[in-house]
Amino acid sequence: MTDRLAAGEIAQQLAEIYEQGFGGKPRGRYRISMKHMRTLTGRRRVTAEVVQEIASELFELGYVLIDLETFFVVLAQRTFSSYRRVSDSCVIAMTRTVGNA
Repeated sequence: MTDRLAAGEIAQQLAEIYEQGFGGKPRGRYRISMKHMRTLTGRRRVTAEVVQEIASELFELGYVLIDLETFFVVLAQRTFSSYRRVSDSCVIAMTRTVGNA
């Protein structure tokens, strides 16, 4: 294994990958395997604590790291800004449904 990098350095590398062209796209969201994450971090085992540190640093750079157990997904925060928002009435309706079940 290589030397261990700080979470901020790993986050910077993940952000740079986002901006690289591969897989037929000039830039954008991607998934990275646990194997490749171990290589980037210089660790045999990437713990939940390490993932959280990297995710926090990556968030500061404008990206989101999602842990899907066998691989990770990196997305830009702005991806989520256009998602529809749950309204108060929707939540109230759900809480009434759950309460009556």
